[in-house]
Amino acid sequence: MNPALAVRLALWLAFGLSAGTVHFALLPWNTALYLASTGILPALAVQGLRMTLTAAALAFAAWHGTEALLAAATGVVLARLLVLRVMAATP
Repeated sequence: MNPALAVRLALWLAFGLSAGTVHFALLPWNTALYLASTGILPALAVQGLRMTLTAAALAFAAWHGTEALLAAATGVVLARLLVLRVMAATP
């Protein structure tokens, strides 16, 4: 593999990892808003924001090519694994 390509893929993986971490780290807050008695609109707004930011990040990666999209999507999947494990470990 070309070293320049490996560096680019690592950067896109880190980009996807950070986008995924933000997306999944906001999940408990989003769930708490759904369960709160303040109404459903704040919860829907946070969920819409989470989805929009993640979709925008992946669209930005897709705009840079297939390799970038695949690396960023892999980062999002890895972030899901990591964040959910950390959440399960903390009471």
